[in-house]
Amino acid sequence: MPEKTIIMDTREMDRALSRIAHEIVERHHGTNNLALVGIRTRGVPLAEALQKKIKEFEGIEVPTGSVDITLYRDDLSRIAPNPLIQATELDFEIETKVVVLVDDVLFTGRTIRAALDAVIEYGRPRAIELAVLIDRGHREFPIRADFVGKNVPTSLSEVIKVQCQAVDGQDSVLMMGVDDFVSQYKGEESDA
Repeated sequence: MPEKTIIMDTREMDRALSRIAHEIVERHHGTNNLALVGIRTRGVPLAEALQKKIKEFEGIEVPTGSVDITLYRDDLSRIAPNPLIQATELDFEIETKVVVLVDDVLFTGRTIRAALDAVIEYGRPRAIELAVLIDRGHREFPIRADFVGKNVPTSLSEVIKVQCQAVDGQDSVLMMGVDDFVSQYKGEESDA
């Protein structure tokens, strides 16, 4: 069995998402012209959780969508010969919105760069901000998160695996060695 360290359990994830939701609303003095966009795959259930939390304490349902960044990746030729492309769902006008991109793990910044390209293809938002559950460092692009659930310093030989109930059947954040991750999750996509 691969060695894993539990970084966050269900309660800790819920607490971090509650804090992020409050920070987003506080920064913008409410929800006017705000939209959440989850980056597929695990950014989508995280964005939906943020939407639910904001609705609980503000009484307003913030428009929420999803974006698939597969075709915008700068390493597309290296990840798979036939990558799985999922739907981008932005069923609202983004021109006047502050779009908060939501992702599970911020690592090199390449996923976020691709997500910026994907969102901008749908229009010109008033601003784009970034909310991530985990920031693990090791940036290759000058990208930083505006809202962070937890900073987790890692080495390049470690992987962060976020599990979401909607995708994985449970909520948790795990850290493990790269070799352990590859043997356990072979064939699964990851930006960890």
